[in-house]
Amino acid sequence: MGSKNKLKRFKENATFDNVFQPTREEVVSGSFPLKGKWNKEFFKNDHPLVLELGCGKGEYSVGLANRYPEKNFIGIDIKGARFWRGAKTAVDSSMNNVAFLRTQIELIENCFAEGEVDEIWITFPDPQIKYKRTKHRMTNSEFLQRYKKILKHDGLMNLKTDSEFMHGYTLGLLHGQGHEVIYANHNVYKNEGAPDVVTAIQTFYESQYLEQDKAITYIQFKIK
Repeated sequence: MGSKNKLKRFKENATFDNVFQPTREEVVSGSFPLKGKWNKEFFKNDHPLVLELGCGKGEYSVGLANRYPEKNFIGIDIKGARFWRGAKTAVDSSMNNVAFLRTQIELIENCFAEGEVDEIWITFPDPQIKYKRTKHRMTNSEFLQRYKKILKHDGLMNLKTDSEFMHGYTLGLLHGQGHEVIYANHNVYKNEGAPDVVTAIQTFYESQYLEQDKAITYIQFKIK
């Protein structure tokens, strides 16, 4: 993506009512005004709140919002030029149950209050295969504890990935630490039983993975 195109998207994001781009200082200092008030101040209802972490182009967030109008969705990514696509689609379609937040995932506790979130999706994260990158894996122990703080007591976690490594690493960690694995499937398009929501929504890159005959994996779990 050219720098001019990026700048254009950043400027357009600033005009969207469904995009929030707090500074790092604002988030770290605890002064982000929507923390604990997403439903009251933005969505203006009491529907379940669902996050997609590392949402990329925002296709999954928009797809979920279309599929579940009775829930509120927030796509989160540090790269605003990427989720511009999802934000624009939502604006053009007059969708009022999906928003986008530009921030780092490690700051998520500063953007949501304890128990504010009902469900979290992690879709096609960078598996960070090298051992020295373990701390950056979005399902490592430290990240799971961050998610636990903002999730309701019975909150759900969902991991969808094309990485067999990420699938195996996460499954092993969940079992090893005594978390509750509700469902696991190492090839959702070839093995029966995958929830409809897992196969009904596909991202651009997911479609490419399927053309390459890559297996798409899925785990649903609860953090103990």
